Amino acid sequence: MIIKKFQGKTESEAKEMAKKELGESVVIMNVRNVKRKGLMGVFASPLVEVTVALEEESEKPKAPTMTALEQLAAKQREINANRERVAMSTVAGPQTMAGSVTNNPAQGQIVGSNLNLSTDASGEVYVDTKPVRVQNQVKPDIIPEATEAAERREIIEEKLDTLESLLKQKFDKTSNLDDSEETASPEEQNEQMKFEKLLYNMMIDNEVNEKYANSIIEEAEKTNKPNMPFDYMLTNIYQKMILKFGNPTIITEAEKGPKIVYFVGPTGVGKTTTIAKIASKLCLEEKKRVALLTGDTYRIAAAEQLRTYANILEIPFRIIYSPDEIEQALEEFHEYDYILVDTAGHSHHNEEQRNNTNAMIHSVDDKAECEVYLVLSATTKYRDLIDIADTYKAMSDYKIIFTKLDETTAFGNLLNLRLYTGADLSYVTYGQNVPDDIDKFNPQTTVKSILGGNQK
Repeated sequence: MIIKKFQGKTESEAKEMAKKELGESVVIMNVRNVKRKGLMGVFASPLVEVTVALEEESEKPKAPTMTALEQLAAKQREINANRERVAMSTVAGPQTMAGSVTNNPAQGQIVGSNLNLSTDASGEVYVDTKPVRVQNQVKPDIIPEATEAAERREIIEEKLDTLESLLKQKFDKTSNLDDSEETASPEEQNEQMKFEKLLYNMMIDNEVNEKYANSIIEEAEKTNKPNMPFDYMLTNIYQKMILKFGNPTIITEAEKGPKIVYFVGPTGVGKTTTIAKIASKLCLEEKKRVALLTGDTYRIAAAEQLRTYANILEIPFRIIYSPDEIEQALEEFHEYDYILVDTAGHSHHNEEQRNNTNAMIHSVDDKAECEVYLVLSATTKYRDLIDIADTYKAMSDYKIIFTKLDETTAFGNLLNLRLYTGADLSYVTYGQNVPDDIDKFNPQTTVKSILGGNQK
């Protein structure tokens, strides 16, 4: 993985520098303002620093022996067997995760420790532990596994809350662990695998498909090394998930003439409200000329809702009954920046309505620049999302808008559909307020949520 920083007067300038050097496939990891160096920097405006990452094509996976979960199961069986033989000791022991209880068969002790993130003089991130004396000798088999897992989850949330500063420390001074470093002890290997298992379970709890969760863990294992701090492992998985999401794609102007933007999707996902939010953003914030069309003649309420928003924004509104009327609207609004088209929501199993939608979105392919956005609810089951995505993929390439993020706490389907379709994610909505409650998709906050952090 290549990680580099670029500075420019604006964010756009810094991004262009990154793309020019590393290519269009770079992923933005962090954006911040930095002061200029030197005496004159006190009076000059700050620069914008963009940190980007790029997965190197030359990285070859090593031949697998056992999967992460198989290794974890074997090690867990080993540690459970040891727990039955080892008595509780009050002597502090080896480095472990904060709040965890583990044993060291070699020394015959079970200890706990507090994990703290620190940096040495060179800026390298390492884990500092403070031994915790275990009071009252208690047999290990009565220590609840659920309590241990809950404590580990709390630590993960804390680490995710400070992950931006951790990433900054690693980007400011990139350092590789020595390949000649001694192999980790069985206890340390076990702790690493328990940590990976915890992250895997968090992804599954957030409804990431098992296939993709396994793939992410196995990819991270290729760069994990003995004695690697948990913070480094967490950052590694965090980075890989962000790279899998890629950069969001939002609506931009056509090179010439108005851009026609079609919004497609099943009923009840909030298509009409989403179009109203986007139209409001384009009109009020970007000062663009926008026209609204609707082909949803099945639901009178939907057309009237869009007409109401058009009246408030003082922009033209038309109801279209056939694909030919798209061409007429293109001629009528040829001086506009955007023509947003609300298509009829329907079951993806209804062939007649599918054909009507397909005819509409291809009616002016040779006359204007067009884009299709598939609007989906984040609360829909993954199996249904796959059926819907396949149906519309047969019609056209599309970008994806996810709605109703406020109605779920599991965001794994965003990653699932991104990996399944390869389509770019665009906007997300999280409420009914127009023009608020819509944002460009943010991979950083989404990954943080999937890994157990609090989405902010």
